[in-house]
Amino acid sequence: MEQRQPHAIENSLVFRSMTMEDIPFIVEIEQEAFTTPWTRGAFENELTNNQFAHYMIMDIDGEVAGYGGMWLIMEEAHVTNIAVKDTYRGRKLGERLLRELMKTSAFLGAIRITLEVRTSNYVAQNLYEKLGFRSVGVRRGYYTDNREDAVVMWADLPNRRKDSLND
Repeated sequence: MEQRQPHAIENSLVFRSMTMEDIPFIVEIEQEAFTTPWTRGAFENELTNNQFAHYMIMDIDGEVAGYGGMWLIMEEAHVTNIAVKDTYRGRKLGERLLRELMKTSAFLGAIRITLEVRTSNYVAQNLYEKLGFRSVGVRRGYYTDNREDAVVMWADLPNRRKDSLND
């Protein structure tokens, strides 16, 4: 795939709700991004049976370039997964996607957002800190593939009536 200019991507970038038709593309991204990827059935269950689940697609010119998911429980959002297709990595699209999840969370009434990240994933931790997340603890042996610990991070969300998350 040819490298697209950043402004060309920006002009064709759309965020939308995930549909069942997106799942095959999401499973491909999962397999690229994670050592223990979620299955098609897991995503189907999230979309059809989990009343707390909200999943979004990052679409570039009709192609699923990334996705993010969260559970919204009361006033807290929990990021379940976020990933960008390999061919689109390194262009700050993961940051755009997380900002969009945060905006959506705030719009839906959340005041805080949380996630877990591998202790070895410094790139992601730096991004999360840039967006206001702070480490609050560790979940020992959280990841099933290698029993790696997870850093638990939280961020306060802006009040949609008073603040905004700038891009």
